[in-house]
Amino acid sequence: MGFTHFDDAGRAHMVDISAKDETAREAVAAGSIHMRPETLALIRAGRVAKGDVLAVAQVAGIMAAKQTAQIIPMCHTLLLTGVDLAFELVDGADGVDSSDSQVQIQATVRTVGKTGAEMEALTAVSVAALTIYDMCKAVDRAMSVHDVRLLRKSGGKSGVFERGGE
Repeated sequence: MGFTHFDDAGRAHMVDISAKDETAREAVAAGSIHMRPETLALIRAGRVAKGDVLAVAQVAGIMAAKQTAQIIPMCHTLLLTGVDLAFELVDGADGVDSSDSQVQIQATVRTVGKTGAEMEALTAVSVAALTIYDMCKAVDRAMSVHDVRLLRKSGGKSGVFERGGE
């Protein structure tokens, strides 16, 4: 299958989805932000000066999913029926790189429509991670965002995709 966002002249265009059927669709994406153990401890204790890091990141991820078509040029505007974000705080193992503590992020986005919600789920994870960075950068500028990826998607003509091994 070739790229669908290019016309016959090789120019970018938005794919016409008017002939597609509306179906229930769901996409799940994940990623993580790695940090020093001390930074994770501040998040866990609710002692970051800017406020409740995970609450703000959750709202930011939801808002980002809803605005994906505004920042990804060829995305269609979707009426989302649900957006959920989950966070897991993971302490680094002893003897592992000191930046190995992390917040793992998972976003689930649902819609009923003619096109999927993969980009919305990926955007939600990305913006949630960037929000965590923004809220904690005063204490840890060496944080890094890792492995933003689609885990699973369902609905539509292409059916179910599931990333193996996760």
